[in-house]
Amino acid sequence: MTADPNPSASPARGKRLPPWLKVGLPRSADFARTASLVAAHGLCTVCKNARCPNIFECYSRGTATFLILGERCTRGCTFCNIASGPPSPPDPDEPQRVARAALELGVRHVVVTSVTRDDLPDGGAGHFAAVTARLRETLPGAGVELLTPDFGGCAASLDVVLDAGPDIFNHNVETVPELYPLVRPQADYGRSLAVLRRAASRPGMRVKSGFMLGFGERPDQARRVIEDLARAGCAMITVGQYLRPSRRHPEPVRYVHPDEFAELAAFGRDIGVAGMFCGPLVRSSYHADERAAAQEAGSTAAAGGCDGA
Repeated sequence: MTADPNPSASPARGKRLPPWLKVGLPRSADFARTASLVAAHGLCTVCKNARCPNIFECYSRGTATFLILGERCTRGCTFCNIASGPPSPPDPDEPQRVARAALELGVRHVVVTSVTRDDLPDGGAGHFAAVTARLRETLPGAGVELLTPDFGGCAASLDVVLDAGPDIFNHNVETVPELYPLVRPQADYGRSLAVLRRAASRPGMRVKSGFMLGFGERPDQARRVIEDLARAGCAMITVGQYLRPSRRHPEPVRYVHPDEFAELAAFGRDIGVAGMFCGPLVRSSYHADERAAAQEAGSTAAAGGCDGA
């Protein structure tokens, strides 16, 4: 990855994690309960498959982000731990199992994401809709947040997901456009913005996106992404630190200090994005229930510059 000349950045190569990126091990029996319940229903979570650093905390809170449509992705983003390769056919029983697991966990806000399925005619949109419908039947009072791929830019597929009526539609841009060839070689920044704009055109639809720092981007490039997302209609933006999930993945170019995250959060709020959630350990679905409630209430109290640190 290209080095960033930003003098406020901490060089990451060969360095130990700074204290603001260290997480503790689970100390609650609820961690094991969540893990066992997910496994009992034969489900996957992005928490586990992507090796999210927040898995201990989130599982201990009885929350998990369900990963649908299999464990293999048809794309190969360099930052991601999810395996790429030929995927299995969609499991028609998966919507029911997701809903049942969410019910048993007792969650009031369900986050569902997926691998990218470029092999499917609709990109998996119909499966997202089926999961949403079953969640509505099983947990009628729960919020539903869908974190989707770009469906290859197919408007009809995206409309299938939006017609299902999620409370929050989320699609991440992941990095600055200048680094797409390195970080997301099979994606397109403009296409992702078009997905977000189309979602935001739906009356009442809350739209969310996010990206990571530490790939070698400059601060001005990060600010431009926030501006682009604001213009696309995003009411919520998450910004976190890239951490390589294994030794097979590229090292971060830098570890970004919490103060820089605070500056980006303030910048976003200044241009009208009340739901800025920025911090080293912030991820799209980290404390998604609390963020959704705060954003819906119009509060910026939970949108501090460094939540998740």
